[in-house]
Amino acid sequence: MKQTTLTIETPGRRLIDFTRKVDLVVADSGIRTGLCHLFLQHTSASLLINENADPDVLTDLETFLSDLVPDGDSRFIHTAEGPDDMPAHVRNMLTQTSLTVPVTNGRLALGTWQGIFLWEHRHRPHRRKVVVTLAPA
Repeated sequence: MKQTTLTIETPGRRLIDFTRKVDLVVADSGIRTGLCHLFLQHTSASLLINENADPDVLTDLETFLSDLVPDGDSRFIHTAEGPDDMPAHVRNMLTQTSLTVPVTNGRLALGTWQGIFLWEHRHRPHRRKVVVTLAPA
């Protein structure tokens, strides 16, 4: 089993494709068949696998979640870090903080149009940590 931590710099709220970084970790591990588990160590961002070919998909996902969980909702009392604070935690709850992807022939077994994304839910830039654990089969 091998483990490393990736640091993902975010410019603020958006989806960041970091598939290539994970690909490199898998390639460097020497594991040919197994599992790649990713765990995000934060409560105001999330991870997802989604379309990586058309950037309109990412825009539409953000539009949908912004409508579902608007910043500054008057029902939220936790606003310690601003109007996007509690909405970021709700967004995290509705999405996910971990992913598992098979490793086949030394590569992530993602589909043709799939990418691994970190979804920053806060408006200001952050440095996010993702623990990558690789386990051989």
